[in-house]
Amino acid sequence: MGDQIARAEEFEKKAEKKLNGWGLFGSKYEDAADLFDKAANSFKLAKSWDKAGSTYVKLANCHLKLESKHEAAQAYVDSAHCYKKTSVNEAISCLEQAVNLFCEIGRLSMAARYLKEIAELYESEQNIEQSIVYFEKSADFFQNEEVTTSANQCKQKVAQFAAQLEQYQKSIEIYEEIARQSLNNNLLKYGVKGHLLNAGICQLCKGDVVAITNALERYRELDPTFSGTREYRFLADIAAAIDEEDVVKFTDVVKEFDSMTPLDSWKTTLLLRVKEKLKAKELEEDDLT
Repeated sequence: MGDQIARAEEFEKKAEKKLNGWGLFGSKYEDAADLFDKAANSFKLAKSWDKAGSTYVKLANCHLKLESKHEAAQAYVDSAHCYKKTSVNEAISCLEQAVNLFCEIGRLSMAARYLKEIAELYESEQNIEQSIVYFEKSADFFQNEEVTTSANQCKQKVAQFAAQLEQYQKSIEIYEEIARQSLNNNLLKYGVKGHLLNAGICQLCKGDVVAITNALERYRELDPTFSGTREYRFLADIAAAIDEEDVVKFTDVVKEFDSMTPLDSWKTTLLLRVKEKLKAKELEEDDLT
């Protein structure tokens, strides 16, 4: 490992010397780029991630001098992937540089891919608000490039996080839109009931029984097969339990559904919020009697 660092530093020194020395404009940056690339690789092999990251940034700068924007963008991506191991902020900064360059040269699907990666880095840091911003940007780019599956994956992340932040209406609109789009696609059709279930759970969180009933009516019109699903029955039974302010019934309905189709942590969290509201309402009623 020490050998690799020594080699990397030697390559880096030679690259700096090329940049500071005399020589034809183009060739000195080409030569320096070649040496920075070798230096960055050696730093990577030595697991010296910060040094590898900063060397890839120097490589990107050489490519920019040579007007090679695609290569510069790729060097920023390589830098970000090194920085991911030590500094998420540095990684995000490098990916943003890469995204800007990919946009400049019209490589929008590449830009979309790295916007999604930025969103995932914010997610890993529990920065949900910023994660939403970048998943939305990524979804827009993927949509423009007609990469529907990737666009929907990003939109679902936005819907999931929006609900966590109690922005239920935003989540509902996204899930309903994806369900509508999916109905016309044979590959995506099977997922419709799941999207409508998610939208329905967000409706439940809003606590308006009339709105829930209207939504279920809308979902039946949207997909006539939905009314025959376990998901529809679940939402209808939960809505009835809320209307009757019956916590025991609510709990039984959730338990029964979970035993057949295990609920993930996102759904469980939201259903617990609904249950807490229901319990509070029940206590309120008891206090009044």
